[in-house]
Amino acid sequence: MQKVMRLWHTVRWLRPVQVWGRLWFMLYRPRPDLRPPSTTRKAVAGWTPCFRTASMTGPRSFRFLNVEREFASAADWNRSDWPKLWLYNLHYFDDLVADKADARRGWHRELIRRWIDENPPARGNGWEPYPTSLRITNWIKWVLTGNEPVEGMLDSLAIQARHLSRRLEYQFLGNHLFVNAKALVYAGSFFEGPQAAKWLQIGLGILDREVQEQILTDGGHFERSPMYHSLILEDILDLITLADTCPKLVSLETRTENWRFASEKMLKWLDAMTHPDQGISFFNDAAFAIAPTPAALREYAMRAGVEFKLKPEVRTGVTALRESGYVRVDAAPWTVLFDVAPVGPDYVPAHAHADTLSLELSHGNQRVLCNSGTSEYGIGRQRDWERSTAAHNTVEIDGENSSEVWSGFRVARRARPFGLEIGEARGLLVRCAHDGYRRLRGRPVHRRAIEAGVEQVKIIDCIAGDGVHRIVGRFGFHPTVVPKQLDSSTWVLELPDGNVLQLKISGADSVVVEKGTFAPEFGLLLERNVLVWHKEARLPVQVDVVIRRRAAD
Repeated sequence: MQKVMRLWHTVRWLRPVQVWGRLWFMLYRPRPDLRPPSTTRKAVAGWTPCFRTASMTGPRSFRFLNVEREFASAADWNRSDWPKLWLYNLHYFDDLVADKADARRGWHRELIRRWIDENPPARGNGWEPYPTSLRITNWIKWVLTGNEPVEGMLDSLAIQARHLSRRLEYQFLGNHLFVNAKALVYAGSFFEGPQAAKWLQIGLGILDREVQEQILTDGGHFERSPMYHSLILEDILDLITLADTCPKLVSLETRTENWRFASEKMLKWLDAMTHPDQGISFFNDAAFAIAPTPAALREYAMRAGVEFKLKPEVRTGVTALRESGYVRVDAAPWTVLFDVAPVGPDYVPAHAHADTLSLELSHGNQRVLCNSGTSEYGIGRQRDWERSTAAHNTVEIDGENSSEVWSGFRVARRARPFGLEIGEARGLLVRCAHDGYRRLRGRPVHRRAIEAGVEQVKIIDCIAGDGVHRIVGRFGFHPTVVPKQLDSSTWVLELPDGNVLQLKISGADSVVVEKGTFAPEFGLLLERNVLVWHKEARLPVQVDVVIRRRAAD
């Protein structure tokens, strides 16, 4: 019965198009259309894509997700003993537009030939809609940068676009449908003729809806992941650049103003959600080295003619991203990023974590407190843990997650934040609560307040409700931060830049430092220290944590 209820609380939020789309995707298997392509459109050559790190390490070797493999035979495109996400990356062809791609042009030409010869139409991982979408875009970019198409490449591109147009991912919506539509716009702009015009019309029609729905008024992407936000921002900047590359396509030109406006808002949101070390924060599914860095996106935006103004390097005050649900607190030298967001859109929570009211903290340019990051996708113990409340800097009650994350990408009952307040009280003050634990006996409610001033940051956790409960709070340190215990409730935190902080907890029954892991990138797990406080008592209870600057001994 518990499993049935969990499934009900998961599927009840789906839109009808997702249910219909899943059935259609399973039952409808279109035969590939092998007709030759129409002519290509004359475009302005010389595209310079957004900077990406090279992933091709040899003519037949690749490094994805911090794992390097030799890619020898045709069977390797679909090996069952290699992770699906690694194989997806193999089919993306991101290296065609990565750093110093010209030096690997010969490798790229051979790789394209191999893909065409070794991946028959509509068979294998490479023909699934998501990798097909990214590959279509990357192949077209590669040609538009000035490369001569490989023999059979244009035929294959047309077959891929036709197949994709009949396999759009309405069952997922979100970022998947966005990149499907972008690929059709690319194919429709690259080729000429009635079929290309249809691809362009379908793609632009989807994007007109999805840009409006997925990009919130504060500039955040609606899946609430800084990593996916960055990927969608790159997609929109790619569309702006495509419009400049195909100057006679009126249907693109009429949309560039909306795309520029969206990208300007997204750049400002990304700036607010970036730590002083210029890396993204780790809320929901997030890791480095998947999307372009904030700096690379800013540089790409400038080349695309997008005007934006960033906040000054030294900030003071509160930046409230109210619609997406994040708050940035700047009280130099402190920077706090606070999650007061829903887990994501109700019908697309695939990249959500049970991280409501979690926070990340920097002192100067040094990260001090970090959420767990993301090291892998799929279904398994590590994925479950990285999505759990226990992997984040927030409070767990009775061993339960604040939102019921399960099966890799699913969420049943989910926490709803409420009562956000922003003000001043001995510095900057932010308060919020969530109802994720009201499903438990006694209906507990977690309330968190953050007070930040020049000398210290104070975190106040209050749990209201009824009955006796086991409450655990966690603060995961960045791997370079070294905690040293002074007494039962006080720790000294030594930072690699020479600064020394002091952390003191009051109101807990016990406090320990445990070993944990931090995943700044996929495939990379670093050991770190996690401070864990415990409290078992009748509600209400309150636990305070104060982190302040301390002079070195």
